[in-house]
Amino acid sequence: MTGDKGQPSDIVARIRAKAAECGFVACGIARADAAPRTAERLREWLDEGRHGSMIWMEERSQQRGSPAALWSEVRSVIALGMSYAPAVDPLALAEVGDRGRISVYAQGSDYHDVVKKALKALGRWLAQESGCDLKVFVDTAPVMEKPLSEAAGLGWQGKHTNLVSRDHGSWLFLGAIYTTLDLAPDVAARDRCGSCDACQRACPTDAFPAPYRLDARRCISYLTIEHAGPIPVELRAGVGNRIYGCDDCLAVCPWNKFADAAAANRAFAGRAEFAAPRLADLIVLDDAGFREVFRGSPIKRIGRNRMVRNALIAAGNSGDRALVEPVRAACGDADAVVRDAAEWALARLESV
Repeated sequence: MTGDKGQPSDIVARIRAKAAECGFVACGIARADAAPRTAERLREWLDEGRHGSMIWMEERSQQRGSPAALWSEVRSVIALGMSYAPAVDPLALAEVGDRGRISVYAQGSDYHDVVKKALKALGRWLAQESGCDLKVFVDTAPVMEKPLSEAAGLGWQGKHTNLVSRDHGSWLFLGAIYTTLDLAPDVAARDRCGSCDACQRACPTDAFPAPYRLDARRCISYLTIEHAGPIPVELRAGVGNRIYGCDDCLAVCPWNKFADAAAANRAFAGRAEFAAPRLADLIVLDDAGFREVFRGSPIKRIGRNRMVRNALIAAGNSGDRALVEPVRAACGDADAVVRDAAEWALARLESV
């Protein structure tokens, strides 16, 4: 039995089953034109300069604004989510000054590799089954996964601008398959944030000028990962002991009570050495040491200098005078940004 255009009438059900087999806990279908305001909202955000130094967001903004602008043949988008729900409280180390906090998503294997492999497996199967053309995307391509996932019913973009799922909370890696198939779309998700503003209140650097609006220039994830220069002095205290990313706005979301850590892909289980790394060890890393410690991790992409800079900012916030000597040694680092962070941290620690 076949449906429109010669496709099996049960193709969507089979796609969902295969997606689950490939490790995805969420799968939805949207028409390629299902998020028409995406380009407009992106343009407003870019015009306000809230993307900071992420020039790549601007350079391909036209393609990013709609699936058809990237690939004119696309008819449907298969939106997919893979769980990385944590087994421990992401905020547990908030008051442990001599340890660094790494965002939950980066404590296991590199999600780019894991999700891309699963997308390719699903894509190969779908192409063989249907004869369609398709393209797979995860994160690095000019694709707006969150509004497309909302249109496909996976969840809604919460007040922290990230996707929130009724079943998986805030802990989903998103991927997308663009296809030439005309697939029956799912019902778009409804915003269920209500009057809750927990994520807005949780942000230590006031990165949300308004609900559903993010100023990346004040976001700790941006500052510790994307931003290569000195972290603005007025934001350093708010960084606390976060050395790679920040989970605060996600972790406080009430919808996380429905997230089941057992549903998380085992590839994302945190490596023991990333659970509570000692700042003293990170501050003294050279380039070879950095590459050895962070091999196979998404953290490797920020490079040694940025990681040491982050660890020094955390050291300056720690109040731990045991860190004075490694911080002082870093004041002679070859990198100017690292030296700046070290000098700031040393002045903070010597005033304790």
